[in-house]
Amino acid sequence: MPTTPDIEHDSGRVAALSRWSPDSPDLTEARANLATAKITRHIEKVVAEAPPLTSSQIARITAALGGAK
Repeated sequence: MPTTPDIEHDSGRVAALSRWSPDSPDLTEARANLATAKITRHIEKVVAEAPPLTSSQIARITAALGGAK
């Protein structure tokens, strides 16, 4: 899967902080940002390949992401 500028940026930030500031709270945030960028890229890819979703399917996915219960 191709990377995006966000993934490249966040990956570099994680690498630098891991090397120079391994105990920094910024590293935790950078790791979360990298995970978010990767998850977002994957979702975008899957949605682009999927047929149109129904409202109930969208609600199920939203619930799985923690956006609705």
